[in-house]
Amino acid sequence: MSISGNNTVPDSPSSGPPSWLIHGSLIALGLLAFWPTVGFDFVNWDDPAYVWHNDLIRDWSPSTLYGILTETVTRNYAPLTITTLLIDHTLWGMQPSGYHATNVLLHVVNGILVFLLVRQLVGSSGTAWLTAALFLVHPVQIESVAWISSRKGLLSGTFILAALWVRLRPDADTDSDLRYLLLLGAALLSKALAVVVPPIVLLYDVIVARHSWRDAIVRQVIPGLMSLLLLLKTMAAQHTVLGGLRGHLDLSLPEIVAVDLVILWRYIGMLVWPRELCVLYDPPVSGIGTSVLAAALAWTAVAGLLWMYGRRCRLLIWSVSTFFLLLFPVLNFFRITTLMNDRYLYLPCIPFFAAAVSMVQYAGSADRVERLPSLRIFSGAVRWAVGLSLTVAALLATWRHLPVWQNSFTLWHHAMQHVPQLPTVRMQWALTHHDSGRTRQAVRILQQALIETQPDAADRRRMETAVTQWTAELEQSSRLGTGAGSDRR
Repeated sequence: MSISGNNTVPDSPSSGPPSWLIHGSLIALGLLAFWPTVGFDFVNWDDPAYVWHNDLIRDWSPSTLYGILTETVTRNYAPLTITTLLIDHTLWGMQPSGYHATNVLLHVVNGILVFLLVRQLVGSSGTAWLTAALFLVHPVQIESVAWISSRKGLLSGTFILAALWVRLRPDADTDSDLRYLLLLGAALLSKALAVVVPPIVLLYDVIVARHSWRDAIVRQVIPGLMSLLLLLKTMAAQHTVLGGLRGHLDLSLPEIVAVDLVILWRYIGMLVWPRELCVLYDPPVSGIGTSVLAAALAWTAVAGLLWMYGRRCRLLIWSVSTFFLLLFPVLNFFRITTLMNDRYLYLPCIPFFAAAVSMVQYAGSADRVERLPSLRIFSGAVRWAVGLSLTVAALLATWRHLPVWQNSFTLWHHAMQHVPQLPTVRMQWALTHHDSGRTRQAVRILQQALIETQPDAADRRRMETAVTQWTAELEQSSRLGTGAGSDRR
């Protein structure tokens, strides 16, 4: 196995386990990690917009299908994603188990595609299997799989991975380009994140396949235009509805770059040591000069190392570039309403895991061990033992954190323990109580939030409006003597 370029030689059929065992073990890992979510409920975080109150998934009438093709849902144009929810609603109605099962199966399919893609790129079934295994069971994937509303990330991931697998072949031809276009189109219609695929392919052609810039750019003209059209559609929708967190929306471009430098290291930390995961984060955006300087110096060191070894590690250079490109749409150069989320790492974790596993395999290869006996610890069975141990540790961490997404109460109770200072968390916590009949408690939560947090004008209006409406509900139920709206224990 080599990470130096495109001259990799795939494992021979006799050099490793049979395909059925490789694929079967990955399927088993994915199901083992996430099948418990089939027993989970909906949550009141975008699920109402995508499922509960979404008229676009109610029937197959021509007007509904036209709406799927033309309308946006929660600032996203994703007609294929909405179509899968329509299919789920047709099969399962409002039973959440079916929606969760679809998410899990999509994630398992993606794990198999990760294996096929990485094996094709690096020529090693071992590296590909460990990369796919970590992808399937890592706790940072919980939000993408356990949250029904994150279906768009899973579905677009399927088409993105398939498109890359088809296109990044050593023998890619015109037919490969056509299949790539079709799969890219499907990915774009699932989630706007797919707009980064043409740049990823372009860099592969230039850095790894060593095509000329001119030829590489020409081959990406049509995919680039497709991506641009989808991007314009999505950007227009982003300004129609406000939600989430907005404290960073007024930051200047240099300030966003400074914050991103720190957040990117936090993302890497989450992949290496996934702890204190949460549905929402509150990364500081001021008073972080020291952190920004340290992050900038660290990234400069990384860039220097890549520059020094770039000619010998072209595939590694491309992997690092792919990691950044996959994160670029969510780094707030085009403003969105959150600074960081677990789900943003769903695909970026692949080049990270692949690069890490490849470098360990490379360090422990026979010629290196012979020249540097101290590296012998990484050879053979020891490397596999370490890889499997990391996979098991990730699986156990996923099992520990997974119950957080069981329902709205568990989700926002966990968020209240980690980021109670966020007005959005208080609002969702109050809404959870109101929806379960604890209206009096919901009012108290919002009244405390107005005092203890620092909501902006829009959040303050939302809270005050809810307090007024819910107080009126309590007064009306009191007058009627029905007891409705009082706290139910």
